[in-house]
Amino acid sequence: MHDRGDIVHENFLRRVRDGDLPATTESLSPAQAGLSAAQVIEIFESQVLSRHLDNHSRKLQARGEGFYTIGSSGHEGNAAVAAALRLEDMAFLHYRDAAFFIQRSKKLPGQTPAYDLLLSFTASRDDPISGGRHKVLGSKALWIPPQTSTIASHLPKAVGTAYSIDLARRLRRPGPLPGDALVLCSFGDASANHSTSQGAFNSAAWTAYQNVPLPLIFLCEDNGLGISTPTPQGWIRASFSHRPGLSYFYCDGLNILDTYRVSRELAAWVRQHRRPAFLHMSCVRLFGHAGPDAQNLYLSDTEIEAMETRDPLLYSAGLLIRNGLLDAGQILKLYTTIQERVLRVAEAAVQRPKLKTVAEVAHSLVPARRRQTVPAPASAAQRKQVFGDDLRIMRQPQHMARLLSWALADLMLEHGDIVLAGEDIGPKGGVYTVTSKLSARFGHNRVINTLLDEQSILGLAIGLAHNGLLPIPEIQFLAYLHNAEDQVRGEAATLSFFSQGQYTNPMIIRIAGLAYQKGFGGHFHNDNSLAVLRDIPGLVIACPSNGADAVEMLRECARLAREEQRVVVFLEPIALYMTRDLHEPKDGRWAGNYRCPEDAVPIRCGDVGVYGEGTDLCIISYGNGYYLARQAGRVLEQKHGMGLRIIDLRWLSPLDEDRILEAIAPCTRVLIVDECRRTGSQSEGLYTLISERAPGRPLLSRLTAEDCFIPLGRAATVTLPSRDSIVAAAVELRGRNQ
Repeated sequence: MHDRGDIVHENFLRRVRDGDLPATTESLSPAQAGLSAAQVIEIFESQVLSRHLDNHSRKLQARGEGFYTIGSSGHEGNAAVAAALRLEDMAFLHYRDAAFFIQRSKKLPGQTPAYDLLLSFTASRDDPISGGRHKVLGSKALWIPPQTSTIASHLPKAVGTAYSIDLARRLRRPGPLPGDALVLCSFGDASANHSTSQGAFNSAAWTAYQNVPLPLIFLCEDNGLGISTPTPQGWIRASFSHRPGLSYFYCDGLNILDTYRVSRELAAWVRQHRRPAFLHMSCVRLFGHAGPDAQNLYLSDTEIEAMETRDPLLYSAGLLIRNGLLDAGQILKLYTTIQERVLRVAEAAVQRPKLKTVAEVAHSLVPARRRQTVPAPASAAQRKQVFGDDLRIMRQPQHMARLLSWALADLMLEHGDIVLAGEDIGPKGGVYTVTSKLSARFGHNRVINTLLDEQSILGLAIGLAHNGLLPIPEIQFLAYLHNAEDQVRGEAATLSFFSQGQYTNPMIIRIAGLAYQKGFGGHFHNDNSLAVLRDIPGLVIACPSNGADAVEMLRECARLAREEQRVVVFLEPIALYMTRDLHEPKDGRWAGNYRCPEDAVPIRCGDVGVYGEGTDLCIISYGNGYYLARQAGRVLEQKHGMGLRIIDLRWLSPLDEDRILEAIAPCTRVLIVDECRRTGSQSEGLYTLISERAPGRPLLSRLTAEDCFIPLGRAATVTLPSRDSIVAAAVELRGRNQ
């Protein structure tokens, strides 16, 4: 089969030369659209450059020098959208938006979009946005955070970013985005059907319906195909033209004058009314989905050729000629001159260095530290005003839920940029009262009661972080995270990696989770698997086992987010929220005293807790497992005469391997107790670490939960480690010979 890129290229040359150019459905002059002659030509140049970059990316791939061929051909009308927006209007772009990127670059002197994109195509280390890690459309200077092969996953954070603009003004904490900015996010018609995008549309409309400002443009680039699956004719218009809270606009993406006029009017409307809008742009897909896509397997030659007759460059050339802006000869000269420039620049890009080592590739997984001004601690008067009668009971030992609530309040007092968001966290105070009184103390702008959609909650958090706020979103139960895990894996945790640390979205994701919950549960409220989080590169996972540690670890999480720009998951064991006793009722040995910020004893990332100095056996665990190990420890010491030390990991990722090995070093036997399932649990990594690196090769055993979901009722703990099963495992391990 002939290369369709070459065919479309030759068709353009022939039809311009022959004057065989299509007319747009709407007769509109540049002046009527609000454009000068020079501006129309500039938009056309962006379209042409985008097209030649697409064509040459395919040639580079054939030579083994290029590595990405999902092109923008047929979508070049989005250059007119870029022309209608301001530079500071943050844009989360569809992967077919190279023309938008190129046109946006013309708003800032000194940009080199052709070279930058070719460096990206060739995976060069010099690529200014991703450093060769992926072909992404992104630029810090152009207010375009990088997106990879997005299937709607960027829409929730676009909603969050738009929300953050007016929120920052209400909080009197101006962020990097101007107060009158708007946000654009673009996507294909097929992506509009994805559950993630549907959640974002609903979240935006739900917000606007309540008259909360949300200056956002959803740009749907409708080419009628989702790879090989057709979008039903009229589906996008029917789906979005009458949604409450979401205003619908349409433009002809083959007509840059119509697209510019509608986009300019829409931007002015959104900027003025601070409401979200849906811009439906019709376009066409050329060359197939990507380089390897054999579109002749699902489209007939007639269908392919019909799409190629709707080449937007042909429509733009016709507009230029009919309006007397350029003649056919000038258009062909511009077209071939840009082609020659792309060929020259590509050869230079091919020569630039590539990533070679693990260190180079992983360098931007963790952002660089940033200087932070340490705010003055809250005064006694401020704390009295916020805490009121709670100051009196702070002198008494309390359970974890209450200690965490106070810690959050102190952090919010100290850092005015902290915003909490989640289901039921407002006046109700959360399911387990951890956020109790915070809404009354700090107001609904800092304690946001969200709709019931985890994707939207995490998207809101990412968006708030884009605008300089420090979000602390809450996921109500660990099992609920699975509805939205890609917002952590595919968006929050990858932003620094794909932008070389230029863009970050630091946050603390609070999640109530793990097992042993009494009263109600089943697997949806007693999820004992962390596998969904453990393998996300760069993510910090904290899991306190007691209230006193929880306070100091939460403060450390805030430091990690503020200073090191980290994405942190703070996993709170539900069963330990209200736990006060360790061995007998009323012993109070699991309640903790609250240390005010000035009296804090920091627990830094990687610090492990060590209880006991025995050397017969080391038990290593975390969360509920550590609590149970402490119960088992008394039995082992009193009834079996064992000298124990019990290690609380506290930080599950990244593991501080050296500290762990140092903590267990005096012991000849090590029992790993893991409340999570045998497969995919932390115990696997610990077992491997100790087997490979521990001096003296201690005898090892692990006790885990079974690979089973958790039932409801009295059987809720039968698949889990218990005090007695820990005792039995420890006795069995002591009886083993070296």
